[in-house]
Amino acid sequence: MTKTGPQKYPGASQAYRYQGKYPGDSMESNVVVWHTTEGRTLPSYNGGSEAPNFTALPDFPTKKLRWYQHFDFDTSSRALVNKAGGVETNTLNAVQIELVGTCDPTTHQNWAGKEHLYTPNLPTWVIEQLGDFAAWANANHGVPLTSGVTFRAYPSSYGNSPVRMTGAQWEGFKGHCGHQHVPENDHGDPGAFPIAAILSAAKGTNDTGDTTVNDLTPKEVWAYKNTDQGETRDTYAYLRGLDDKVDALTALVAEQRTQQTALMALLKVVSSKLDA
Repeated sequence: MTKTGPQKYPGASQAYRYQGKYPGDSMESNVVVWHTTEGRTLPSYNGGSEAPNFTALPDFPTKKLRWYQHFDFDTSSRALVNKAGGVETNTLNAVQIELVGTCDPTTHQNWAGKEHLYTPNLPTWVIEQLGDFAAWANANHGVPLTSGVTFRAYPSSYGNSPVRMTGAQWEGFKGHCGHQHVPENDHGDPGAFPIAAILSAAKGTNDTGDTTVNDLTPKEVWAYKNTDQGETRDTYAYLRGLDDKVDALTALVAEQRTQQTALMALLKVVSSKLDA
């Protein structure tokens, strides 16, 4: 099958490519399968025999995801179980991404005090950069910015959970899903993955469908309303209201200083009488 579109994600390191060792099958990917590594460092993937197409490693000091590419976008990778008989998994038009982090609340607790990603509580910068990948996959390969499946919290996502697809559902699926949804597999990652926020970031919208501030022109910024937080005022009205609050606070501080001065004067009078 002919692979169309760019095969390398811009900026992704090619230092750990396994395609020469495991050539895989050519395909036209229309599904993104999200995983978590359940670790804090870049995995070895058993020499590439269990590798996905991409790994996203968080760099906390710079708030950047460091992307590593192991296979072309439209080459099958190896992070899913594919049993004999039944449906195809790795080779069924699925591009796979491992996010270095955990979906397991027990692991999250054990890692307390150590910088790591926990999928139910991903930082905004991670969501935005995962959204960048989803947007690129959509623009260059037509992967729909849709999901239509429920990302169940781990460990209830493990095994034969209600969100695991049947073979027919998997064969007809397009868009974004998780390891927990793929048939013939029992893994529950990436748990309660914020797919709605990621796809919203990819579309340049927030969860309510409003345009994000980053997408607005300077003129539009003044008319922006943060409706997802229940704000009914535009930016200009909000700032005018904020200005009034600052004026009121300034007046209050001045009044308190006047009262403080009067109190100090009174204390001096009392002190002098006590000394006498």
